[in-house]
Amino acid sequence: MEWPFLVVWLVVSSLGTLAEPALHKNPIEIYSLHVDCQVTSRFAHTVITSRVVNRANESKEALFEVELPKTAFITNFTMTIDGVPYPGLIKEKKSAQDQYDTAVSRGQSAGLVKSTGRKLEQFHVSVNVGPGAEVTFELIYEELFKRKLGKYELLIKVKPKQLVNDFQIDARIFEPQGINFLESQSTFMTNELNDALTKTQEDTKAYISFKPTINQQRQRPGSEETLLDGDFIIRYDVNRSLATGDVQVVNGYFVHYFAPNQMPVFPKSVIFVIDKSGSMSGKKIQQTREALEKILGDLNPEDHFNLVVFSSSVTEWQPSLLKATEENVELAKQYVRTISAQGATDINDALLTAIQSLDKATSAEILPEESVSMIMLLTDGQPTVGETSIGKIQENIKNANNGKYVLFCLGFGFDVSYSFLEKMAFDNAGLARRIYEDSDAALQLQGFYQEVATPILKGIEMKYPDSAQEITQNTFNVLFDGSEIVVAGKLDNEIDVFPVKIEAQANGFNLTLQKDENVMEKEQVFQDPNYIFGNFTERLWAYLTIQQLLEKSVSAQEQEKKYLEAQALNLSLKFSFVTPLTSMVVTKPDAEDVANKPTEADNENFADAQVLSGGLHFRAQSLQKSFPLKARRARLKSSDSANTLGIPNVPVDATYDLYDHVESRPMAVMKLPPPPQRKSSKSRVRTSYPHFIVELPGGSDTICLEIHGKPKGPLTLLSDPDKGIQVTGRLGRRGHFEKFEIVYQKPDVQIDASTQGIAVHFKGNTTTLPWITSQSFVLPGLSIAVEKEKSLSLLGTDNITIKISYKSRLDQFLGLYIIDGANFSKQITGLLGQLYSNTMIKRNRGRPSSIIVQGQRHNSSRVNKTDYRSESSGGHVSCWLLKLKP
Repeated sequence: MEWPFLVVWLVVSSLGTLAEPALHKNPIEIYSLHVDCQVTSRFAHTVITSRVVNRANESKEALFEVELPKTAFITNFTMTIDGVPYPGLIKEKKSAQDQYDTAVSRGQSAGLVKSTGRKLEQFHVSVNVGPGAEVTFELIYEELFKRKLGKYELLIKVKPKQLVNDFQIDARIFEPQGINFLESQSTFMTNELNDALTKTQEDTKAYISFKPTINQQRQRPGSEETLLDGDFIIRYDVNRSLATGDVQVVNGYFVHYFAPNQMPVFPKSVIFVIDKSGSMSGKKIQQTREALEKILGDLNPEDHFNLVVFSSSVTEWQPSLLKATEENVELAKQYVRTISAQGATDINDALLTAIQSLDKATSAEILPEESVSMIMLLTDGQPTVGETSIGKIQENIKNANNGKYVLFCLGFGFDVSYSFLEKMAFDNAGLARRIYEDSDAALQLQGFYQEVATPILKGIEMKYPDSAQEITQNTFNVLFDGSEIVVAGKLDNEIDVFPVKIEAQANGFNLTLQKDENVMEKEQVFQDPNYIFGNFTERLWAYLTIQQLLEKSVSAQEQEKKYLEAQALNLSLKFSFVTPLTSMVVTKPDAEDVANKPTEADNENFADAQVLSGGLHFRAQSLQKSFPLKARRARLKSSDSANTLGIPNVPVDATYDLYDHVESRPMAVMKLPPPPQRKSSKSRVRTSYPHFIVELPGGSDTICLEIHGKPKGPLTLLSDPDKGIQVTGRLGRRGHFEKFEIVYQKPDVQIDASTQGIAVHFKGNTTTLPWITSQSFVLPGLSIAVEKEKSLSLLGTDNITIKISYKSRLDQFLGLYIIDGANFSKQITGLLGQLYSNTMIKRNRGRPSSIIVQGQRHNSSRVNKTDYRSESSGGHVSCWLLKLKP
């Protein structure tokens, strides 16, 4: 078997490489390689396309490899072989487990995505190519840029190792705030290659293209060796001011960027907790000493600091924190030079010592009142003496710290338990970072310190109006200079003004910023299709929400963890993201592979990688661990005991998680959509689906009810006090209902059904039910059933069924249908409810027919409408059309 290599490495806002092999002696000819990156407001949509042909007279194996950012989510992969597409399908990870295990047992390539370095992960797939056959590989991924040290960075390591016929990299950047600076550089650029580089910059837009010809790539005339071997870098930042930041609105979603400049820096109080156990000996401790000397030299004179070093025992350099005077810093450097590695690892006592030291300094009023206190732990291994239970250590540190100080955990190398450090950092408002055992490890340590060395705001709260729904994280402990806060959410109603208010504590004063944003003006900004990819704000919101849900789940208790993962899973499947909770099944003519997204914790098995047949394959141990919902199958019938949730001996008022009690079937396999195309707001409302299909009591006539207008709040659709039922709905910006709220008095339960999913509120507990599952369960007096991707059905003791139809492929359409509406009482009211009490159809010859509702006449005609109640959504219903305004 021959393995020609096409290696494409690209990372936006971090690090990447673009590469492919020599072609001149290879029967698999790679004749085209394009990388197209569109950046809209820091959100990058990257498409990598490669075309190959087999010039041999027999079948050959071709391997496609791409390295992409660890923070990116793959959204689509398709192979097209002789015009036949083979798309990747995204599904819940647990439902792909059997397929994964089968592939491993057959010795096939069972994992397509793995971590390959400090900022990259690798996607690879091989396929058998017949003689003369052509194959097109297309991979799409998306990523939200993270601002570090005042800039966003696109770094492409160009290393094709051969001359490429059609080689092109395009980067289009659109930043409505305006591009403050833009620079590009390369380690391999020559005068000839300079001619292949095109860079155009305007106030808000930039376009950079690199398209070298064959002759420009040659090391010298006639040579088959390439000059393309090195780094190609693009860096930029946007305009900023001491204001509320920038708010952007597109298609009912908003995103808010906030990064003020020229703010005074808080003094900081920092304790460096350094592992000097035996495993740190040699190069590790040498690099640690080198980094600490540089970091100490970067302390500001108003900062306070101390050192805690530990192995089998714990030692404080000084009995209390010292001010970072020139003399004290020099004394600390001298001490650092004496640190040597030996002994075991007592992480628990080391961190408790650091917390107690900060407590004593605070009580003694040694520290400035406005300072920001932090602890920086550096360790390379597991706890081996003292308290060795990871769970107990995490609990001890969380209780002792009690939210007072920020904890940063740096794991040196691959022996350390990264998941242990990550949870401990998240429990204490910090973050974890792996330090790689490379020659630049000291620089990695210094670089991380620089990111958190300049706190400019603390206690930040971003406030928005009630019309803003499903908002991502909007409170933050600390903002560091050079970074950025990003908040996204949905606008629930049609609004003209979007007020924004920011409250925070700055060094020496309380900061309050507020502004009323004009929604129409904000929407007009994004009208240029050359710099927009689809509904980017909605996808940005989903991307950010998924990341934050997964981060919260790391430090959550078991029930909350399942709840958070269920939400993240629902969004991952809905928006076709390969996340740690989903897998992508790559279908090929001869086999199937499973692509799993790794996390940093999986690098603990990094050594499991092996090379087979010239291509990278990975054993099961090296792949991302699954995060299945531990759902227990329990078939619930309406006859189940009214005082249980379908599980014997579980009282109704007990704290529960419905995912432990409902029938759970495999998650849906979702075919990835084609690359999104931007739609105008007008094109999104072209549906013939009525909002409601009403069968009048007696079954004599059917009404298709449509509600039109721009309501400022929820609409009362149905209210029957005798039956104890109330239904309200919210019209969205696209003319569809985006949310229904159904409230029952008996039992006291509220069900919120939206395009995002279903939430059941009962006895102080809330459980989400994603549309992508089939589930059913019973509450006292109410049966609830979800049919995946189709409907939600509610059956109460009054024998009235409320069915909400969900059409995911029609602009997220929700419709509501009542069965047995004749059982409502005469007290029923509401836009929909009034049709069940006193409605009459009057047919007139020669004149328009009428619908008389509550004594009011409405002209109507007989129409055929799409019947959203049908399973296929392809049927039609003959009905009387009634249009009402709120």
